[in-house]
Amino acid sequence: MQSQMDSIHSSLNERLLFAVPKKGRLNEASLELLKGSDIQFHRHSRLDIALVKNLPIALVFLPAADIPTFVGEGRVDLGITGRDQVAEHAASEPPTPTTGVEEVLDLEFGRCKLQVQVPKNGPFQTVESLVGRNVVTSFTNLAEEFFARIEAQIDAKEQGTAVADTTKTSEARKLRTHIKYVGGSVEAACALGVADGIVDLVESGETMRAAGLHEIATVKETTAILVKSKQPAHPELIERIVKRIEGVITAQKYVLCTYNIPRRDLAIAKRITPGKRSPTVTSLEPVDGEDWVAIQAMVLRSKIAVVMDDLAAKGAVDIIITKIDNTRATTHDPNGRSGSISSPTAPFAEAQGSSVFAAVGGVVNGGQE
Repeated sequence: MQSQMDSIHSSLNERLLFAVPKKGRLNEASLELLKGSDIQFHRHSRLDIALVKNLPIALVFLPAADIPTFVGEGRVDLGITGRDQVAEHAASEPPTPTTGVEEVLDLEFGRCKLQVQVPKNGPFQTVESLVGRNVVTSFTNLAEEFFARIEAQIDAKEQGTAVADTTKTSEARKLRTHIKYVGGSVEAACALGVADGIVDLVESGETMRAAGLHEIATVKETTAILVKSKQPAHPELIERIVKRIEGVITAQKYVLCTYNIPRRDLAIAKRITPGKRSPTVTSLEPVDGEDWVAIQAMVLRSKIAVVMDDLAAKGAVDIIITKIDNTRATTHDPNGRSGSISSPTAPFAEAQGSSVFAAVGGVVNGGQE
């Protein structure tokens, strides 16, 4: 074990340090993202550092709450954490031109809300009624900022004045609401008599409801994000990793739609599957004297059923939907459209390792049925 640790430490200076949540709600999805990005590693069960086999990267497994600190101070180059954790850290350690983190990508998993919750049948059913009471949370900084704004609004209303600058409220006067820190099992605080309300993350709401609680206000909406140091040691490698991760995210959101349609209906087809710039259109051999084209475009997975219905209604045939395992296309659309991204190559060339999982009609083969 000691020799293994010595070997790891001796090579860290040559590697990009990438912080990953070691456990909790973000861990599993983060590991799947690394796998999809072809970041190959083996983590020893007793070590929180793993050397990547095929790239000069060392993965550092840390609590998600600590990752903004390590990345923000430049100890780690890149990291995956929650937007809530970044905001909580920034509230106590305001970023400067050289410290703090830069958000690189919204990873589009781990979506939840940081919410104020109270017992469903309890005496306090508004955030205003919690002012001056005990509130338990793991996010003390964000909770203090939130209740500072609430208290400022109450004071302004009572005094008939404009609401003061809430960013300075906590410094100008003492917060009346008692914010207490609890690291885990926050939802039990009310039942145990420790708190009148809590501020905690809500994903599905099952844990909240099981504890007899319900939400009365949202402090912040959050999701998993990729962050980087403001002074990274390996900027070119970071750019490569970002492109890989962005490709995986895009592949998860989109499918490849290929179909045949008479050329006279091409304008209609382009409106249904517009592509980022324009769809890929391939001329086919005439069928019964009529010109046909094959069209291919990436379409949002969430909209594919509606798109297929619309295409079929407009005379499209041989509609095939192909799963995309990876891509270098991005989800950003310079034209403001979000329905699809066009493929720049011949049919099926963009879908790497793809497999057909749905089809309608015959086969796509030169327009012959």
